[in-house]
Amino acid sequence: MIHQLIFAAPKPGMTEQDFHRYWLDVHAVRYASRIPQIRRYAIDTRLPEPGEGGEPLWSGIAEIWLANEEEQLASLQTPEFLEGARLDEPRWAAFWRTVVLDTDTETVLPDVPETSVQPGVKVVTLAKRREGMSVEAFRRHLRERHAPLVTELPGLRRYDQSVTRDGWYALSEPPFDAAFHEWFDDVEALRSARRSAQQALVDDDRRNFVNGRYLHSLTVRQHWVIGPRSR
Repeated sequence: MIHQLIFAAPKPGMTEQDFHRYWLDVHAVRYASRIPQIRRYAIDTRLPEPGEGGEPLWSGIAEIWLANEEEQLASLQTPEFLEGARLDEPRWAAFWRTVVLDTDTETVLPDVPETSVQPGVKVVTLAKRREGMSVEAFRRHLRERHAPLVTELPGLRRYDQSVTRDGWYALSEPPFDAAFHEWFDDVEALRSARRSAQQALVDDDRRNFVNGRYLHSLTVRQHWVIGPRSR
């Protein structure tokens, strides 16, 4: 199944709060959720972090699950997309800042079943492999060396790794090679994990295979529109 991640930001002059409200209450309900090929659909709204400054790159993430490439292509040709979701996007989103990744997602730590509502917050981290490293070596390090370190984080409830699908590399170099999803019960559990010695080990290991210039994290709350069970 294709797990598509769409990183979005509000249009100029729109507050993040209004952006989230429109996305959840209008765009998702009236337009995106009506595209018949979408099997599951969640919106992740950004939670501000203490001490952060400046405008964030993105204010949320759409997570869309589609059965295969054929259904993905068909979804882009439906009136629900062409006359609905696509035409609505400029009303609320800065579409020129949108980043889209088609990924294959593997659950490494399945503490919470996929068909259940996940814990309160999660961190989604976008990563690009370090210069000179092959995609195969990046993925191997991610699975064999990095994943065991992440799963030892205190309070971690679920951990998924989303790697960019192979087809993207046949066309061009994608902006990112992977996204990591780390779930925690609440913000305090997340902050406690970040203060831990294990988090320092995770950060140190990332320097071995990730280009730090292209490492971006969002703390978000997940809202199901279609799901968590597939329709």
